[in-house]
Amino acid sequence: MKQKWVDFKAIKQSVPLVAVLARYNVKLKASGKELRGRCPIHRGDGDDAFHASAEKNAFHCFSCGAKGNVLDFVAAMEECSVRDAALKLAEWFSIRAPAAAPTAPGTARSAASVTEAQGEEPEAEEENKPLGFSLRGVIHDHPYLQSRGIDPETAEYFGVGYYSGKGSMHGRIVIPIENERGVLVAYAGRAIDETEPKYKLPAGFRKGQVLYNLPRALEEDSTGAVVLVEGFFDCMKVVQAEHVCVALMGCSMSDAQEALLAHHFRQLVIMLDGDDAGRKAAREISSRLASKLWVRILDLPDGGQPDRFSPQEVRKLLATV
Repeated sequence: MKQKWVDFKAIKQSVPLVAVLARYNVKLKASGKELRGRCPIHRGDGDDAFHASAEKNAFHCFSCGAKGNVLDFVAAMEECSVRDAALKLAEWFSIRAPAAAPTAPGTARSAASVTEAQGEEPEAEEENKPLGFSLRGVIHDHPYLQSRGIDPETAEYFGVGYYSGKGSMHGRIVIPIENERGVLVAYAGRAIDETEPKYKLPAGFRKGQVLYNLPRALEEDSTGAVVLVEGFFDCMKVVQAEHVCVALMGCSMSDAQEALLAHHFRQLVIMLDGDDAGRKAAREISSRLASKLWVRILDLPDGGQPDRFSPQEVRKLLATV
């Protein structure tokens, strides 16, 4: 189903942050060129921790770390995506989306290019539906997992193991994938030999909506810090090294994954693979998130992958950031 176009730039330029603060009945006191008061997002400590600038149309809470523009503020207050925040602001302040620019004959633009020009996501994806079942008889101490350096305790913690039952995942290492709320939405199946495909995922599963291991990371985290990696086994190895970690399930970050990271965490260490694709993706992710949270890139040696290091080596690498 096609969604409404959203001109993010127009909304940021048209809607004053002070007007949005007034809509939420946020009481702040003037201090020089800023407004200061208690944080309305997380109700953190400090009567003047929350700073809002009418000139810059931006905010920053020095208690909880939340910061950004008017879209980020509404997304945090409503606990929604930036896109949904933009739609709310457009409705509240009667901002209409501009008509699509006309194209000259012979230069027809694709729907995707028009969407990009309007600052809108191309198509809305349906939410991944709950799986409705869980696989039984999963073996957590399988030799394949041991060969990857995953101990049985870690495998059991993640629910990962060898599945010998019937179905498409027969004879594979199964990896449960849960959404932000901890609801099981898919299994990934990793071949234990040279069988292709190496990984199986259910038809219709949208990995861009999910950060692998997010529910456990939220349970374990108390500082707002997280390590971001590419793959399932990368994530297991980092967790085995006693660090909070989530995985993209690839090296590209979707808008939904960006929103999840910005909403739930304050500090991010990007630990993608030590190759051209991983380094390029790390720079792109850093540039997209740098205004929303503290970001550092851990540049691994050429050919390095988190799942190829021992827990001791992972701890040593992360200590350098």
